[in-house]
Amino acid sequence: MKIDAFNAAGDKAERAPAGGGSAIMPARSIVLVGLMGAGKSNIGRRLASRLHLPFVDADSEIETAAGETIEEIFARHGEPYFRSGERRVIARLLDGPPHVLATGGGAFMDARTHEHIRRRGISIWLRADLELLLARVARRDNRPLLKDGDRRAILAALIEQRHPIYAEADIVVDSIDGPPELTLAHVVSVLKRYLAAPPAAATGEAEQRGTDEAARG
Repeated sequence: MKIDAFNAAGDKAERAPAGGGSAIMPARSIVLVGLMGAGKSNIGRRLASRLHLPFVDADSEIETAAGETIEEIFARHGEPYFRSGERRVIARLLDGPPHVLATGGGAFMDARTHEHIRRRGISIWLRADLELLLARVARRDNRPLLKDGDRRAILAALIEQRHPIYAEADIVVDSIDGPPELTLAHVVSVLKRYLAAPPAAATGEAEQRGTDEAARG
């Protein structure tokens, strides 16, 4: 199936239960970025529930649109083909109503996707160290970029390549090796402060607050 089918697929979101309120009311979508194993989908679902927003997993949307798994798309068509479709899917999603969006590890590296996220969303980098990533990716065997070669070496190279770009996110929070509720609490706390701060101050303060709170957790 052609990757152009990505444009036509309908949005599918997991909605939070009705009822209750939230002190956080973002006008733009919350976009989680970071390496595979950082916890974007896990934390994203919990964050969406906390904010009473829909949750969308970009990779799931891509698979639905293409009629193939991410692994199959990489194997049959190659990474550039996948990135082209990923770009379209994320742009379509961000042009819709606010939601919490978990993106694939390479999405924020694409210049056009990066710019669309910057303009239409609030980006949160879930930062995780190499040992934590290794432990988490060992639980799944469907990561195309980890299929061939030493996982430690591949992840170390991805960290060196991608972390400087991820660091351009609006908010940086360390993903904690522990119950996901701990990382979620840090994300919610820093997001509240980011949204309450004047625009000029928000970005500069967000990373330090996320790091400081993770250290105290």
